[in-house]
Amino acid sequence: MIRGYLKYLILGIFLSVQVITVKAQDIIYSQFYNAPGYLNPALSGEFEGDIRFNMIYRSQWTKIQGALDSYTFSVDYQLPVFGGGIGLIANKSTEGTAYLAKLNLAAILSYNVELNDYSRLSFGLQAGVINRRIDESKLLFADQIDDRGIITGGASSASIFTNNNRSFFDGGAGINLVAGNFMLGTSAQHINQPNESFTGQVAKLPMRYGFHTSYLISLDRYGEDLPAIIPSLVVYRQDKINSISAGFQYKTNAINLGLWYRGDGKQHDAIVLSVILDLFKKGDKTSKFRLGVSHDATTSKLNYTSTGGTTEGALVFETEIPGRAEARYLRDRSNNFNRCYKFY
Repeated sequence: MIRGYLKYLILGIFLSVQVITVKAQDIIYSQFYNAPGYLNPALSGEFEGDIRFNMIYRSQWTKIQGALDSYTFSVDYQLPVFGGGIGLIANKSTEGTAYLAKLNLAAILSYNVELNDYSRLSFGLQAGVINRRIDESKLLFADQIDDRGIITGGASSASIFTNNNRSFFDGGAGINLVAGNFMLGTSAQHINQPNESFTGQVAKLPMRYGFHTSYLISLDRYGEDLPAIIPSLVVYRQDKINSISAGFQYKTNAINLGLWYRGDGKQHDAIVLSVILDLFKKGDKTSKFRLGVSHDATTSKLNYTSTGGTTEGALVFETEIPGRAEARYLRDRSNNFNRCYKFY
């Protein structure tokens, strides 16, 4: 009996230490191509229609109590007259049995420059607010346990938080280059490194650096882009922790199949399989509805049997807005140049 409750004591202590001493890591999406604004703010406004909606959900390690759930919702709008786009992005995550929750709301402004008939350079700026909170009532401390186990209704005298609900400014930026069938981008988030501590001590949110590159290998004998094989590499680094995703997509106008490997350069993390369906209205490629599903099979020491793996689902909708004839003309002219969306 005591052994059964002892694990809760250990869990409470572990979570308390984690909250006090460990700097949070951002979520890493396996379907990075279905969260372009999250991958790099320079990708905002880079699509074929007038307005685009993206939503992605990730449920990590579903068999482990207190697993990590994450959501990202974004909307971006093309401004061809300006030469870029504007967007809004919301990221929410909950983690642990102590219900540590984070909400990030931000605006994105992007601008692109056509270098020549085959090259395009895009820039993006992001600014917003992060709210971080923890439910202290979910934590368990030593004075809530006696030799018989957990004291029902017992209150703890421990007080580790000076503020269990914090909000602070957060900023990011990115740049992306498309040259022919090659794309290369880099980004930085949490540039201002805000203090996210609950305890009154300084705990700066570490910057997240991102790097991504893709190359489109056309399989069409008539010179069209699709069908194609698109190998990609995505690297993140945050607080001396690396995440490396390498793999490829097989992409047609209707379906996108992906196979990926993820690790940190020293240890294996997961093998990822993805299936993406692109549904077009009336054959018009500027109006598109996308469904995406992926599953991570854990290959680390936290094996697949213990974790249950990780599953993601994504929805994307992009369309035209009636009455934007001039903007559509400029957009269509601009779309003669290479754009980022052909890689995802």
